[in-house]
Amino acid sequence: MRTGELDPWWYAGVLLVRPLFGLVFRLRVRGLEHVPTSGGAILAFNHVSALDGPALAVIVAARVRRPVRFLVASGFFGRRAIGWILRRFDQIPIRRGAGDTDALERAVEAVRGGGLVAIAPEGRVNDDGAPALQRIRRGAARIASRTRAPLVPVGIWGTQSRWPRSGPRWGRPWRPRLAVVVGPPLLATGGQDEASIEDLTARLAEHLDQLVARARTLAGG
Repeated sequence: MRTGELDPWWYAGVLLVRPLFGLVFRLRVRGLEHVPTSGGAILAFNHVSALDGPALAVIVAARVRRPVRFLVASGFFGRRAIGWILRRFDQIPIRRGAGDTDALERAVEAVRGGGLVAIAPEGRVNDDGAPALQRIRRGAARIASRTRAPLVPVGIWGTQSRWPRSGPRWGRPWRPRLAVVVGPPLLATGGQDEASIEDLTARLAEHLDQLVARARTLAGG
């Protein structure tokens, strides 16, 4: 698969998973035009559910026609079925809380090669029902600072109605709204020093907060 192109596995995944999301959720998407149709970029999304990554991957693949490489907690790669899927779709394992420089290097390499990389800068799924963002970590800003690629913030709300941090959940409403709101890209304006990275991280946090608020309104939550 050449960078930026959907291979047969991605086409099959979209054909299989997209209808499932349509059955489970009423989808609302705004701002998808901010996702570059070519070239390296980083998607930074808030994390309210284990379904955030699959939802974002399917939306971008189906509507922008681009594959996305996510930084995924390394523990998931050790699970037989999930690990096989993650490796088949060339996702990037990251050791959470360990300052995993190898994972960031792979992400930087992918972006420099023209790929689309996604990361949840909160680091883990938020607590059930928590409206506020967790602390935004610096990994997304570090990748953007090193690659000078656009950092695209994404607010998600609604996935947690079916799979919050505490585990899968079923009940009314039977088809809750899932809102995904994409904001304008942020650019690294400074160098790779800690002050510049902290500034970009703060800007990302501010934009994510606004996008999550918009997504909550769209989702009716």
